Amino acid sequence: MAALGAVLALLLVPLAATASAGPASADVGPGVKLSRSQAGAGGSVTVSGSGWRPRALLMILICGQSVPSRGVIGGTNSCANADGRAVTTDAEGAFSKKLPVAEPPKPCPCVVHVATVTGAKAEADAIFMVAGHSVEPLPKEESGARLSVLTDTRLDGSSGLLTWFGSPPARTLVFTVGNVGTAPVKNPVFQVGTSHGVFAPQWEEQEWRGTVAPGRKARIKLPFELSAGAHGDYTVSLKYGGKVLAEQPWGVGRPWGVTVFWILLCVVVPAAVFRVGMAVVDRVRPHRPAGRAGRHRGLRLTDLTQRLPRPAPAPAAQTPASVSDAPPAPAALPWFTPDSDPGTATSGRLSAPHENGPTTQTREGHT
Repeated sequence: MAALGAVLALLLVPLAATASAGPASADVGPGVKLSRSQAGAGGSVTVSGSGWRPRALLMILICGQSVPSRGVIGGTNSCANADGRAVTTDAEGAFSKKLPVAEPPKPCPCVVHVATVTGAKAEADAIFMVAGHSVEPLPKEESGARLSVLTDTRLDGSSGLLTWFGSPPARTLVFTVGNVGTAPVKNPVFQVGTSHGVFAPQWEEQEWRGTVAPGRKARIKLPFELSAGAHGDYTVSLKYGGKVLAEQPWGVGRPWGVTVFWILLCVVVPAAVFRVGMAVVDRVRPHRPAGRAGRHRGLRLTDLTQRLPRPAPAPAAQTPASVSDAPPAPAALPWFTPDSDPGTATSGRLSAPHENGPTTQTREGHT
């Protein structure tokens, strides 16, 4: 029985060792593997990786002046950005992508640099040799003075009315650094980079005037601005000594004032041109006389009222005042006397003599 127990113990020891190694290997960060360690410009290399965040967008670059222990010293300015490739990891955090080989702007030693584009920051490097590319030693690492960001960075400032009309958005990057080295840091030069989407950051050097003694900290403010009309999701990065110290997302609103201006311009200018054109046409074209108007031209209201017959005015009632003011009656004709004037009849009207009148003579009387 003792011999049987010893045999079972020997069989269970390897199983326990592999079981304990499983969780340890699962804690390993993202990794990168290359199909070949050397290739010339114009060739290609297959880059594969595992242990990355699922469904993460990655950027793959060939960078010079870099080693995995120190990272990419010159940042993305040391990489062949034009020949980089983007890849998305699968549900298990793995990927495989074919990368064309191009000479980086910095000399080798070189690496294949893989880093996340969005979300939590993660990166990994694999040693790679570009055949035929120059090789130079890496710059010396200064270990006496080192700065480290102690607090989270933030962006101070706000957009005004001019920014709504396309003025460059501006902010101030505020952070606190501490000197964790043994030598003072005097007038440190930081690099502030802004990137939009999957594009590489555009770095701008800014010098902070002051000295940070060993074991001390300092609050630093670095102003910067984007290009005119910039909008969308941006990432502001802070780099010192070739290493990225912090990143801060920034959502820039769209300059709607520019859109409103162009809409009004497209409406007002054609309307103004039309009005000017109509005014010129009215001045240039000849005016037709009223009597020679075309037959298809409609009658105006004034012409129609002039053609309508007007009623005769009613005679005004005569008053004593109006009688005196009336014009004198015309003189009688010479062959009419006032008594024989036909218009002076007693009844005021012209009529034949009545048969029964006193001056009437019958025929019987004469007979």
